[in-house]
Amino acid sequence: MKKEDICDALNFLSDALIEETGRLREHPGRPAGRWLRWGAAAACLLLTAAAGFRLLHPAQPSPDMPLLSISEEVSGMGFEGYMAYDISELINANPWKEAARLSSLPVYRNREACDENGPVKKPDFEKMRALLTDIAGRLGLDESRFSITDNAPDEKTRQQITEKMEMAGDSVPEGYFEPSALILQAEGIKIEVDGSLTAEISFSPALRLPAEYSFHHFSSRQELEQVAQYLSGQYASLIGMQKPQLNITGGDYNIYLQQGYQLEFFEGAGGALDRLLGYSFKRIAFYCDDEGALFLVRLFQTDLSEKVGDYPAITAQQAEKLLLEGHYLTSVPCEMPGAAYIKKVELLYPVRGQEKEFLPYYRFYVELPEEERENGLKTYGAYYVPAIESRYIANMPQRGGGFH
Repeated sequence: MKKEDICDALNFLSDALIEETGRLREHPGRPAGRWLRWGAAAACLLLTAAAGFRLLHPAQPSPDMPLLSISEEVSGMGFEGYMAYDISELINANPWKEAARLSSLPVYRNREACDENGPVKKPDFEKMRALLTDIAGRLGLDESRFSITDNAPDEKTRQQITEKMEMAGDSVPEGYFEPSALILQAEGIKIEVDGSLTAEISFSPALRLPAEYSFHHFSSRQELEQVAQYLSGQYASLIGMQKPQLNITGGDYNIYLQQGYQLEFFEGAGGALDRLLGYSFKRIAFYCDDEGALFLVRLFQTDLSEKVGDYPAITAQQAEKLLLEGHYLTSVPCEMPGAAYIKKVELLYPVRGQEKEFLPYYRFYVELPEEERENGLKTYGAYYVPAIESRYIANMPQRGGGFH
């Protein structure tokens, strides 16, 4: 049974029932206004490849290097576009420097890969419990004083969902009611860890910062730098990094011409590759509510225990050549306008549920001339090129820009 069929069936459920069964899987994000134009769902599907991929050329990897495939699933809405008056306004602390000249890049198995029926593998509850217990300790909580539960619905809720689906002519897929997260709840704090080893720490009531700090959805970069200094002191144990690196990311405008940023830290210890992996996989993000109080922290600890191998890397210049030849992934419904409109490039590992492996990509920010507004506000679309040699990719994308 496909996910979209499940969603259709769930439309028959009451709001209360849906909240009861789904509340622990929801993830509050940035202010809604920031993504009204492009669609918030696209942010989680940045690298979605359109149907109609074909091989760039027959791949001939070495015997000990498995051939890799890129997901061809298309879903979501809108596209990954950033609005700014100049590319310099779009900032982050990506540690990659082209001068590093990384000759190879590791590829990891995605233990939380999903297909149309959900996660391919069952969650590793032992690792989830270990992370939950560790975070409780960082927050000064005695885990032994609190019970750890999961997010599986109770028998009454299961029966109601089953009956609703049967009324719609569907059945509940195997494993649909199995737990996917572990939860510890103490007074004013709830910790939830899911199968991707992402932990959410929510505070109720939300925690107000001292009056001298401005922590709001549209605080300036300078204001967030001051907030970061405060948070790094107050939550040093929770951050728990050898060398926390501040990452103020964003700078794009929403349709109301409000500029916003996100406050994060990533593990900055080690060499160039270690820092790149920390930037992509070992992060912690702090979120404010509408009143400017801290209500949520997300700790990302992606499981990289299954390494596929170290693959030969290509340079940014080689990736740009592939981009101009049409070998890229994007959610931008516009043709690639040409080399003159490439304004920025960075190397990173996007975390996508559809991919069986975590691959490195070059992300190119491309100015879209047809999207420029009368007030001078430009739109920069994101185009992605795999950062490893094409011969190791079974379905190297061939696109002429735009959706097929």
